[in-house]
Amino acid sequence: MSSLPRRVKSEAKAHTSEDDELPSFLNSSSESEEEEEEWEPKAKTTKRRQLPKKNEAKTKKAAAARSAVARKKVKKVAIKEEMDVSLPIAPAEDNRMQLLKPKEDDVGTKPKTLNQKPEVPKKMEINSFHGKNANYLESDEKPSTSIPVVGNQVKHEKSEEDFAPDEPPFKKIKSTTCPEGKPVKNLGGNKVKEEFEMNWDIVQALSEITNVEPWVCANLIRLFQEENTIPFIARYRKELINNLEADALREVQQTLEELRTVAKKTHTMIQKLKKEGKLSGCLLTALLNCRTLEELDHVSAPYKTGSKGTKAQRAKQLGLEPAALSLLQNPMELNLFSYIRPNTKGLSTIQEVEAGVQHILADIFAKDKDTLDFIRKLCQQRYVCIQSALAKVSSKSGNEKDIDKFQLYHEFSCNIKNIQHHQILAINRGENLKILTVKVNIPDGVKNEFCWWCVNERWRPKQFLKPELMRILRNSVEDAYKRLIYPLLCREFRSKLTSDAEKESVMMFGRNLRQLLLTSPVRGRTLMGVDPGYKHGCKLAIISPTSQILHTDVVYLHSGQGFREAEKIKRLLLQHNCSTVVIGNGTACRETEAYFADLIMKKYFAPLDVVYCIVSEAGASIYSVSPEASKEMPDLDPNLRSAVSIARRVQDPLAELVKIEPKHIGVGMYQHDVSQTLLKATLDSVVEECVSFVGVDINICSEILLRHIAGLNANRAKNIIEWREKNGPFINREQLKEVKGLGPKSFQQCAGFIRFNQEYIKTFCSSKKTELGSHALLTKAGAQGKKKSKPTPCASQQPNPLDQTCIHPESYNIAMRFLSFIGGNANDIGKSDMQQKVNAVIQKEGLEGTAKRLNTTVHTLQLIIDGLTQPEGFDIRTDFDKPDFKRSIVCFEDLSVGAVLTGKVENATPFGVFVDIGVGKAGLIPVRNITEAKLSKVKKRRSLGLGPGERVEVKVLNVDVPRLRITLDLIRVL
Repeated sequence: MSSLPRRVKSEAKAHTSEDDELPSFLNSSSESEEEEEEWEPKAKTTKRRQLPKKNEAKTKKAAAARSAVARKKVKKVAIKEEMDVSLPIAPAEDNRMQLLKPKEDDVGTKPKTLNQKPEVPKKMEINSFHGKNANYLESDEKPSTSIPVVGNQVKHEKSEEDFAPDEPPFKKIKSTTCPEGKPVKNLGGNKVKEEFEMNWDIVQALSEITNVEPWVCANLIRLFQEENTIPFIARYRKELINNLEADALREVQQTLEELRTVAKKTHTMIQKLKKEGKLSGCLLTALLNCRTLEELDHVSAPYKTGSKGTKAQRAKQLGLEPAALSLLQNPMELNLFSYIRPNTKGLSTIQEVEAGVQHILADIFAKDKDTLDFIRKLCQQRYVCIQSALAKVSSKSGNEKDIDKFQLYHEFSCNIKNIQHHQILAINRGENLKILTVKVNIPDGVKNEFCWWCVNERWRPKQFLKPELMRILRNSVEDAYKRLIYPLLCREFRSKLTSDAEKESVMMFGRNLRQLLLTSPVRGRTLMGVDPGYKHGCKLAIISPTSQILHTDVVYLHSGQGFREAEKIKRLLLQHNCSTVVIGNGTACRETEAYFADLIMKKYFAPLDVVYCIVSEAGASIYSVSPEASKEMPDLDPNLRSAVSIARRVQDPLAELVKIEPKHIGVGMYQHDVSQTLLKATLDSVVEECVSFVGVDINICSEILLRHIAGLNANRAKNIIEWREKNGPFINREQLKEVKGLGPKSFQQCAGFIRFNQEYIKTFCSSKKTELGSHALLTKAGAQGKKKSKPTPCASQQPNPLDQTCIHPESYNIAMRFLSFIGGNANDIGKSDMQQKVNAVIQKEGLEGTAKRLNTTVHTLQLIIDGLTQPEGFDIRTDFDKPDFKRSIVCFEDLSVGAVLTGKVENATPFGVFVDIGVGKAGLIPVRNITEAKLSKVKKRRSLGLGPGERVEVKVLNVDVPRLRITLDLIRVL
């Protein structure tokens, strides 16, 4: 501990040098604007400095081998032409690493992935910094580029941004037959070069937070850097990501963004402090150690310009810092009476001088990393709880209905380690509505142990302390804890709990949305959609098995005209041979359901055997007045459009629900309380994943559906539709390259998810050949031969049977070799003969043996086998549940405890699952009643739980009529 006071002294000196220059204070709002304004010039100045970097690189690199490589690279501005193409796994990254390391290091650098943009605000020329910071600062002076482009095919599609990692993998992957990603695990170097370097390694940090192996994290950083989409990575890069699912990929992606945000804000703060002359070596280290925004805020708080500054800053301005440092370093010579200035406010009495010294010491203690680490560790070992109570104001004046909603939290206390995510969100909402007051309770034992440790160990004075000075030291420690450290801990705990709860809420919303989007479509039926209503009547729409609108009407079932309207409904059903009615679950749903159930029970619609189902109409009204709906159904009244939407939701849920903004579908929990940016990004990603994995037929799908395919956007989808209208149907995937704006990277991302109906294409091609024959005859008869030279789609393109499968074009070469290996024919894809041939070879050679023989990976081979053996028109949604069709109804009053019913899951939350059992109010199966034994063994589950659309058998445990609450027990999943 002998060196301890020296450390204290050096820190204190650092504080002196920083804070002496704080006479003028600006308000906090202008400070944030100042940060924003400073950021732009930093980028510009850095860019201007790029030219002299050639000389800098030569002077800085002392090692001979390193300087040789560096000079060689720096002399060429177009570094992309120097790229080594030897490793098939990470084309862009291998070469990018060559800019940073000598050639002998190349082998270990493959997972290093991230680009280094030129506008890096971190060229700190503080020569006193050593170790990692110094290396980091030096490395930033090297020339950096982030446009690693390989191959001629790609050069024409350079990105205008600072990085364009799009193209190289595409060309590389197409040309190589080496196994994709096999060596990754064995590569030692998982360190990644980041745009903003910190004292922690981003791969390691990402791995610790997400519990994903470091080599997978390194690969994912590279894959995301190359602008690969989650559906593409999850399906076609399994060996690089250890077979992770899309949800896990999304979590890694979001965590990566958070870490980068921290790094970026840290470097903005470093630039700002350096400009103001407040940056010291200790402060730089502290800033570069920050991993969260809370830590960064805490470290940088004293240096932010405020209206008055902190108490410690005001005491320092009065010249009391030497006294505070002397108390820790040399207390025998300290005389506080010498600091008294009778006419100066803050120094007029000995009490004011002592208070000033106390504030400075408290500030030093509260900013010390070791001290904060100790108190955090102490809190982890003790019982820290979060408590909520009914606010005094709300109990006097407030809506009783709102107050009753939070009845569970009027006197609530729970250990922060055990509290559930939905409880945190409920408490936060109650606090925002001023109904609840919330506090974090840290036991007194933590404070006592902390104060003892500070006085006797961490901040123990170097010499004997007089009693009055020891009193000041003790008071300073208590003041630091009470005024600075305790509020910081409360903020950290609340922030962490809220952040985790929000993420879980968003992930739950995503899981529910996926389940809903992948509801099995009801093909081949004519459907009647009913949008229920009272005064304005029930809107009807009859649609054909191909989603064409056959008839629309309005009937008034609940205004005394029910019997007369029944005749009209019967006539329409018989006329269109429609035996399935789809009722929206909005206003008047239960009455409409009872009306149809009564007619069905009386066999009123005979000879038709009519059944009905209830579907969620969430978002239907919003969609019916949207520009997309107006474009799709220009002649229909918006009220009737919603009936069409309701019917189509059963016929093809995915195609219909993608038209609606995901957050309006309403299968989330506390969706309005969470970060809307995170929610939108996650839900859009889930929609993209679902649409991509199901696949779309390029020649018949809508523009809206195309937008959600991985690698496509609104403009590209529009261009595809325009190309289709101008040139006729697409014949094969290669033709997608002819579409404007669809370059190699976009093609790579979307190609595997686009399907081609082979029968349709063959019919089209045969008709075209007939036309071509007639053109040839006309030419012979003397017509001008100009038309000969104009190629038609069929003249230059041939259909490829592999285009109807999930096999990616980059693997066609391997698929054809596999076909010849098993003695199969591409025209037999999906037939039983193909299945038999594949099974025979795999049984004989084994999956790994066959993959080795074909020089590919097991994952790629499995995907090829799936593509070749799946029947034509295969749809992954057939594994999911269809809507629950019924003929009769049960009322709320009919329910009794012990009754066994079947129902459909409406929504899933962390505390339980809501099930529609057909009584107008969903029942809740508490999460404790959902066990693994009760779940279906057949269905592959992503997690232990149920999702929207699943059919279940339940038992009624409790019926609370006044509060309209039904508690259920899960018997089994149907």
